[in-house]
Amino acid sequence: MPRRLGRKFGAVEDVKLRLKELLFPSIADVAVLSVDVNIEIVRVDARCTADGAVCPACGVWSNQVHGSYLRFPADVPSGGRSVVLQLRVRRLTCGNSGCARLTFVEQIPGLTRRHSQRTEQLRSTLAAVGLALAGRAGARIARVLGVSVSRSTVLRLVDALPEPEVAAPRVVGVRHPQGPPLRHRPRRHRDPPSHRPAARPGGIQPGGLARRPAGR
Repeated sequence: MPRRLGRKFGAVEDVKLRLKELLFPSIADVAVLSVDVNIEIVRVDARCTADGAVCPACGVWSNQVHGSYLRFPADVPSGGRSVVLQLRVRRLTCGNSGCARLTFVEQIPGLTRRHSQRTEQLRSTLAAVGLALAGRAGARIARVLGVSVSRSTVLRLVDALPEPEVAAPRVVGVRHPQGPPLRHRPRRHRDPPSHRPAARPGGIQPGGLARRPAGR
């Protein structure tokens, strides 16, 4: 009997490990406990497995647990169903006695952030839609994908993206809108008394062909 229980327990742990690799392949400090699927929604019960976390205010690492609670961030839809995480996170006590923040909530890198109701993957997906289609059209496409979001939220996620790095220009010059750069444009000779374009050497008029000799 104990041998059968051990095999059953090992099979359950193997299923949980496979679910974790399927749902969060690039996230280390998270464990999937169960998955509940119905007609409209997929609920994933998960928890953080890190030993501790760093205080966001002072940077001191702590593993002193003050309490825990559940968060329900939305994730990218799957198979036409909404995906919601039931994530248990811990509130830790800061080990620095001089820190202004007595407690803080642990965050899972690549999955959650402070005060966010969406996972990092869903945030990046909506931001990419907003970059391509802007706010109103992006919100419409998001509803087609199964995410109910307003155009203001889409634009806010776009504004939260980091600024792209722009390479410094190697050459700075001025270009005429209707011709080659100014350094390559021929200069016009002007007659000082009248300030009109003067004839160039060889009988060539400014902007025209050479003057034909008289009698031809």
